[in-house]
Amino acid sequence: MKKLAMKDLTMRAVLGGAVALGLAAAASADPVLGTWKTQPDDGSYAHVTMAPCGAAVCGKISRTFNAEGEYKSPNIGKTLVIDMVANGDGSYAGKVWRPSNDKIYIGKMDLAGSSLALRGCVAGGLICSKQTWTRVQ
Repeated sequence: MKKLAMKDLTMRAVLGGAVALGLAAAASADPVLGTWKTQPDDGSYAHVTMAPCGAAVCGKISRTFNAEGEYKSPNIGKTLVIDMVANGDGSYAGKVWRPSNDKIYIGKMDLAGSSLALRGCVAGGLICSKQTWTRVQ
């Protein structure tokens, strides 16, 4: 009986620790993670899924849309947001890829609630293109 009680307590402690670790990981998850809707670019827009990539955040195109609705773009699965590192104040720095001209730019993001402002810049940040994305519920 004593052995069984000790085993039960040990199992409860292990399960409790696992739950606590899971809650801590969820609480520390980057707030930019999830799916975002881009603004139209050359008549099309996309859903971009942001996920961890090492110590940074990357965003891959998960769905694409045009005037007729959803379509299967050859860009699905490609990384649009590249190695964005959080600065700790809702801003991020990394790179962004623009599919319409196949160029990679110096990238910056700013998170504000359910809006994500992205900038892709050249010439040391002197010339930038901007988009505001909205979170997909």
